[in-house]
Amino acid sequence: MFTATYWDERYGSADRVWSGNPNPHLVTVASDLTPGRALDVGSGEGADAIWLARQGWRVTGVDISEVALRRAAEAAGPDLADQLTWQQADIFTWAPEKAAYDLVAAHFVHLPWDDLQALHRRLADAVKPGGTILIVGHHPSDIEAIQRPAHVAVLMNTAEQLATTLDVDEWEIEATNPGRPFTDPDGNQVTLHDAVVRAVKKG
Repeated sequence: MFTATYWDERYGSADRVWSGNPNPHLVTVASDLTPGRALDVGSGEGADAIWLARQGWRVTGVDISEVALRRAAEAAGPDLADQLTWQQADIFTWAPEKAAYDLVAAHFVHLPWDDLQALHRRLADAVKPGGTILIVGHHPSDIEAIQRPAHVAVLMNTAEQLATTLDVDEWEIEATNPGRPFTDPDGNQVTLHDAVVRAVKKG
């Protein structure tokens, strides 16, 4: 599940994999910020990057899947072309430009713990002083609420665990695990929890 082939096949298996709506945590955080330069990691079909661009941000969307990136560019259309850049990258090795972004966001990028920490450190380095990083993942408690594949379940972490990657001397950190309603495949109403880390780099 960590290869370009896997994700190209997944995106190629349907006309749309995700809802097309921006992630609500991103909307909440970015709505309080002055638009600048943003980095969206694991951008998928582009909903978050496109929403940011429509708010006036200049956005780089990064994903491992060329299929997803082509779909994102098509969804954005020509009107936002000057504000959006799409980049294919292997996030196990890729490193963004340092101190270049006012906002760095990574939603539901699940990797083995050591690799995830390494990625988050590189993303933290990409944030300008005074800038924001937003990391959102699936909380481990979701396993009790809805069946998850075993290979995904072992990659879940709490917000507090995710926040340990950031140095408290360098960041103002807020780690929360909010719940949200969800309808499972059988039509049952359950509550899922997201692991959310929002942090501002001290100037």
